[in-house]
Amino acid sequence: MWGRIRTLIGKEFLAIWKDKKSRTVVIVPPILQLLVFGYAATFDVTHIATAVYDQDGGPAARDLVARFEGAPVFDPIVKLDRESEIAEVVDAKQVGLVVHVGSTFSHDLLGHPPAKVQFIVDGRQSNTALIILGYANAVLDSFNRDWAEAHGMSPAPASLVVRSWFNPNLLSRWFIVPGIVALLTLVVSIVVTALSVAREREIGTFEQLLVAPFRPIEILIGKSAPALLIGLGEASGIIALAVFWFGVPLRGSLPLLYLGLAIFLLSTIGVGLMISSLSRTQQQAIFGAFMFLVPAVILSGFATPIANMPEWVQVATVVNPARYFLEVVRGTFLQGMPAPLVLDLIWPMIPIALGTLGAAGWLFRHRLQ
Repeated sequence: MWGRIRTLIGKEFLAIWKDKKSRTVVIVPPILQLLVFGYAATFDVTHIATAVYDQDGGPAARDLVARFEGAPVFDPIVKLDRESEIAEVVDAKQVGLVVHVGSTFSHDLLGHPPAKVQFIVDGRQSNTALIILGYANAVLDSFNRDWAEAHGMSPAPASLVVRSWFNPNLLSRWFIVPGIVALLTLVVSIVVTALSVAREREIGTFEQLLVAPFRPIEILIGKSAPALLIGLGEASGIIALAVFWFGVPLRGSLPLLYLGLAIFLLSTIGVGLMISSLSRTQQQAIFGAFMFLVPAVILSGFATPIANMPEWVQVATVVNPARYFLEVVRGTFLQGMPAPLVLDLIWPMIPIALGTLGAAGWLFRHRLQ
């Protein structure tokens, strides 16, 4: 039995390597997606084009404007001469922030009315607008503290001290790159296995399996093992790049991470083999794979928290293995998640893996009969 399985595994590796489509899927997309997501996909907002409309012109107003000019995230600074120019630059998307200093700003700082500064942001990109407002408020808070100290005023009775655990500098790359381990492993394992039987049908070798002395379980193992090894290899390369190239800390247990990775791969391989057994051509297999991949990625929590989704959508994520492995990989990298918590996330993937592989085995038996 094991001799036949080894032969089938070797044949699968040769078929993947000799087939240009399969070889391209295994090598090119993971590298390109890692570079795209690692460098281009970021929640950080830098080089914010900023405009200033200073009606006051006093020393205090110039000090405040200078702080925006000196902040590394606000670049460049455009000086406006008329209030009507505010709408023009915002509508044309020339700036992301307009700082409007009123004509009584310096007078109000020394008197009883609070001095007001208006921040105008482009709300068409709501997430970016909120981040820009956070940066602008930080600059204004710094100005307020220095002004109160310089003029002998009592500081605010309460001050906010922010401390970010696990990601002290709030680098979005630390959040995104570990998720790529799950995302690319999902894509590669699904596509490679989805193409396996479909490729056999297209080139006419599937009929040889029908007459060969292979049992369905042997074919299932022989087609699962290459995808498992390829997935482990792809994930290992991405993990190494995440740590040594992108500088993401790996604080947790590597063996537990690989345990979760292996079970996650088994669950996705089962889905891929189900798609492959139902497909007549490689084009159908690719289409079926992406029919599964798109909702699986969206419902994994890669970009949006599952807790923010409607309750009925959250129920649908329970059967998505990417949901659990994504938490495992991010928790292992950033949090140093302890073993009990990791195992609590790993065990739900076991029935998913058994269910998908069992369904794939049933389909193989049905097709081979």
